[in-house]
This record gives sequence, structure tokens and C-alpha cells, in this order.
Amino acid sequence: MVYTPALVFGHGMPVISEEDSIVELMRKFIYQITSSDKGERQGSLESREDFDKEKNSSNIWFEPSVEYEEALLQRNVSREIESCLSNAKVSSLRCQVLLLPRPLTAKVARDVVRSSADEPCGLRGASISIYLESKNALLSLGTISPDPGVTPTFELSVVFKLDNDGWPPLKHIFVHDKVLKLRPEYRLVKKKLYSSASPVVHDFY
Repeated sequence: MVYTPALVFGHGMPVISEEDSIVELMRKFIYQITSSDKGERQGSLESREDFDKEKNSSNIWFEPSVEYEEALLQRNVSREIESCLSNAKVSSLRCQVLLLPRPLTAKVARDVVRSSADEPCGLRGASISIYLESKNALLSLGTISPDPGVTPTFELSVVFKLDNDGWPPLKHIFVHDKVLKLRPEYRLVKKKLYSSASPVVHDFY
């Protein structure tokens, strides 16, 4: 299409040919569309930015960090250990009261989770055995399977130690030998089930 310049007549209003009139209408129409579209696109970009901001801010709450996931694992393991010790009071220890330092199970859970970090399945591939050492003898208190659906690839043995001194004031309240107390020290033994590597022993104080 050939564009011709507009001629000015009369009151200074431009007079254009029929073809140019169509062109001008098309220009206005295209301008309105592009202006509207530009506004919409700009709005959509702002909305997308707001959406991204909301998404990023929600990620803080809904996408747990490594530290948060590790903390959850530690808490779950700590609860499993406490449950195992509680059941062992009747089945293995045969005591009425089992006393243990307040942060003991939390510390053990932390070391159990960290010892599992370099394994292919992580903690899910562990078989955790709980023992009590007293007078150079080991008493089994139970086992923990973080994920029963996964075949264990390594074994972690947690060995608690009995405090034979006890708490003298409590001995006057409870029947003799019905109150047991664990020491803060414990041992963690890691053994790979499908490897000839020697077990790794860690003593924690």
C-alpha cells in the first residue's frame, strides 16, 4: 500500500484520501490494541512478579531447608528411642522408673542422623539397635526401623551405660533396684551390612 501525504485545506484540518482514511483508521485501531495489550502485559508482568514474590516467600515456609529436615529426623529418632526405652522398662529392665539426663536422647538422635548422612538411603537404610551396658554385659533393649519398607544397608548400635551409683535420696522412696539411671555417656557403633569394612566406634561423653 502506497501512503500519500495529507493536504491541508480550510480550517487547517487535514484532508486525506479514502485509502489514507482506511490506513489512518487501521493505525488508530492498531495503536489502541497495542496500547491495551501493552497495559495488559505490563499488568501481567507485575502480577507474575507478585506471584513470584509470594511463591518465594512461601518457599520459606513450605520448602524445608536441610537444617529443618535434619531437625525433624532428629526429633523423630529421639521419640523412637524414648519409646524403646519406655517399653524396655517392663520387658528388659524390669524397673519402675528409668532416669536419664534430659538432653541424652536428643544428642543420640543427632549423632544417629549425622552418621546416616553419607549412606545411599540415608537414615531410611538404617537398622538401629538399642543396648544397655552394665557390668561389662550388653542387654538388648529393642530395635528401631526408620523405614520398614527399605532393606537395611547398615546397622547402628546405640549403647547406653548404666549409672550404678544411682540417686541415694530416691532409694529411700522407691523399692530397691526398681529405679535405674543412665549415664550421659554412650557409644555409637556403625557397621555396614554388605561390606567387609570394620565397624566404626564412637564414644560420646
